Amino acid sequence: MIFLGPLYNLLSQLYATKINHFALIKLIVLALDKTIFYFLFFMVIRLIWLMTIRSRRTIKSEASVWLFAFYLILVLMLTTFRNTYFPWNLTLNLHRPLNEINFVFLRETWKMYHAPSRLDFVYNSLGNILCFIPFGFLSPFVFSKKQTFWRVVLAGVIFSVFIEGMQFLLETGVTDIDDVFFNSCGTVIGYFCYWLVMIIRRKTRKTN
Repeated sequence: MIFLGPLYNLLSQLYATKINHFALIKLIVLALDKTIFYFLFFMVIRLIWLMTIRSRRTIKSEASVWLFAFYLILVLMLTTFRNTYFPWNLTLNLHRPLNEINFVFLRETWKMYHAPSRLDFVYNSLGNILCFIPFGFLSPFVFSKKQTFWRVVLAGVIFSVFIEGMQFLLETGVTDIDDVFFNSCGTVIGYFCYWLVMIIRRKTRKTN
């Protein structure tokens, strides 16, 4: 780790033997470390871009772009590029059989629900939903406030399918149609949160 190594070492000393799923904490800290690294590249490229174009976004709109970029990088590091730090370390498995992909809707989720411990069920369902709520919420702010519900949901589905496909090729996770479904649910919830915020803002402006 480049930035969060001392933090991880401290957490490891304090909780490695006390928390059963400490590997999840390691994954999160490592993902944050990589996100900070690649977000710095985004900052440089974005600043160069802003200096070369004539049109300007508002400060709030530009902030949403930066937040959305950080979010996208973090999601990719948590789900897809979890095993490597640099792109040249990636290894594609193009000969992996397609029968390793679960195309049966809710089959694996149903198994996890009836398992002795439902932690995997909660992590897989609720985790995937929460992961994509920011996507549905931030997309209309970043791209256009005229983005329709269906465009945002379609973009969320495409992003989810991309993640699942890369997980399959990189062997960094289980490729499952259920993940796409839960990610899509998160996108829908995120968009409705955006919709509620816009309604509240309009009412506030009218009263003022």
